[in-house]
Amino acid sequence: MMASGSGPVSALWTEINRCGQNGDFTRALKAVNKILHENKDDVIALRCKIVCLIQNGGFKEALNVMNTHTKSLTSDMIGFEKAYCEYRLNRVEHALKTIQGIPEQTDKLKELYGQVLYRLERYDECLAVYKEMIRNSHDDYEEERKTNLSAVLAAQSTWESTSADLGLPESSYELCYNAACLLIGQGQLSQGMQKLQKAEELCRKSLTEDSDVTEEDVDAELAIIHSQMAYVMQLQGRTEDALQLYNQVIKLKPSDVGLLAVTANNIITINKDQNVFDSKKKVKLTSAEGVEHKLAKKQLQAIEINKALLAMYTNQADQCNKMLASLQTQNPGHPRPVLIKVAQLCREKQHNKAIELLQRFSDQHPESASGIKLTMAQLYLTQGHVTKACDILKSIEEIRYKPGMLSALVTMYTHEEDIDSAIDVFTQAIQYYQSEQPGSAIHLSLVREAANYKLKYGRKKEATSDLEQLWKQNTNDVHTLAQLISAYSLVDQDKAKALSKHLPSPDTMSFNVDVDELENSHGATYIRKKAAKVVGESQPKEPGPEDVKKKKKKKKGKLPKNYDPKSTPDPERWLPMRERSYYRGKKKGKRKEQVGRGTQGATSGASPELDASKSASSPPTSPRPGSGTGTATAVSNVVPPRQQKPAAAGATRKKAPQKKKKGGKGGW
Repeated sequence: MMASGSGPVSALWTEINRCGQNGDFTRALKAVNKILHENKDDVIALRCKIVCLIQNGGFKEALNVMNTHTKSLTSDMIGFEKAYCEYRLNRVEHALKTIQGIPEQTDKLKELYGQVLYRLERYDECLAVYKEMIRNSHDDYEEERKTNLSAVLAAQSTWESTSADLGLPESSYELCYNAACLLIGQGQLSQGMQKLQKAEELCRKSLTEDSDVTEEDVDAELAIIHSQMAYVMQLQGRTEDALQLYNQVIKLKPSDVGLLAVTANNIITINKDQNVFDSKKKVKLTSAEGVEHKLAKKQLQAIEINKALLAMYTNQADQCNKMLASLQTQNPGHPRPVLIKVAQLCREKQHNKAIELLQRFSDQHPESASGIKLTMAQLYLTQGHVTKACDILKSIEEIRYKPGMLSALVTMYTHEEDIDSAIDVFTQAIQYYQSEQPGSAIHLSLVREAANYKLKYGRKKEATSDLEQLWKQNTNDVHTLAQLISAYSLVDQDKAKALSKHLPSPDTMSFNVDVDELENSHGATYIRKKAAKVVGESQPKEPGPEDVKKKKKKKKGKLPKNYDPKSTPDPERWLPMRERSYYRGKKKGKRKEQVGRGTQGATSGASPELDASKSASSPPTSPRPGSGTGTATAVSNVVPPRQQKPAAAGATRKKAPQKKKKGGKGGW
């Protein structure tokens, strides 16, 4: 349609047509604007302008044109273009409404509809759309549709734990990558890793065929595959290998902000409360612009939870609490923010407040009560309230009769010496399995454990019913029969005698065992001494001098050098000096009195008892104070070393026993 058929306008349309075929939409847009300047309501020109803006990435401007000319441009004319602009501007909900308001569902509209449903994480509806398109379409885009379909299946396996094998091909590295993600979501890590390696090979092969692709371009394309490989390694416990591969991806600085955010988040989960400085650098990558439009809701939620944990590890309590409040507002029923809040309270030693918070959340959200109550029980145990912890555990109906839970309850009640409660746990569990799984392996195992427990703690009368039940299940079980007879022997002897008739006869119980061979076998701990063969009666020989064993001479104990046999040993000699009755402390006052007032190093000549050279020749005495003419007082009154003259070598040797006496234990 041309305005008034004038020559200049016709030339403009020719220009627009030529630019459109050449892909020069910027120049075409200029020509369209000239036409609209002449006639602003020209519908064809408006539609051409919208297409040119979309091709140049001007989605917001194109949407403004459509919203401005709503009377001229109806939904059946530009419905697809409007929905596409809204989709590219991340207004996904608006795009869905626009698509649903278009009466005619074309193929390209269905393609966009599938993309919108995928972004909204409505995978079941998205799957149905792609299945229908693959079934009814016959063009060159079949492989792209199958790739999108495999992406939907991988997302279902990862986020919804549901998957279906549609037998899709793995001819491209995108299809192979999606197949690997599907296996990883199912927990088949080894098979998933093999698919990722195959996807890497296909990617390298397809990209190296293009001469314009550089090695950097190949590494950038492989980044998402390598990041997924590292994730599998992390799940397998190979954290060092995973961390190395994650850091390689980070160094490449890929343009995909979603890939960077996920990789950085996984590094933070490996660091945990260690290497916090590195985690604080990596956490900035998780907050890049546009990340919220690239990742699934569960991915974004996991990143926010890890941010809160990092804030807790770095002692940023206020920031941690703000993040947790935001998480609880977005998803009130999610238990993870509450558990982090409880951990924060425990770090602040507010255990009672933490238990109250857990109890309140458990009452408000019973669907998440199991994990919350387990945490409550753990907190009670850390405070020493074992019985309260047991009461909490017994209130978890989903796992109350699991073997692990029963074992924990019995162990804790036994620790508290509450044998009756432990037996009651066994009784209730046996009744449960008697009604739900009678005669099953776990049922009989519980009966056996209950009987053994009762016998161990002297409850033989209560154990008889369990033992009878076990014996009736297998009357050939001699061990159980023996236990039953032993239990009845103290309770009902007549019953014990009657049951003893079922014991096998001694003949059937005899075994052809060579005792000598058994004792001489490897691992025998006790070997019976064989008696000497008696040839004839012989009188016992009188022991001769050669038969008398030589007695070892006892060595005399060493005595102190200053031992005096005439003096009585000190009865308190084994006590430390400070604990002896005659200890009066150090005589500091007398020492000060003996110090001369001359120059440093001078000594008083009026005190001959202080001269070590004069006392060196005196004989040592008994260490007991007050006996003989000992020198104990001289030791306490000796001049401090920094004011004492250098003593002779002989004097030093004589003073050694006196120094020993100042220790914790004395001699004679």
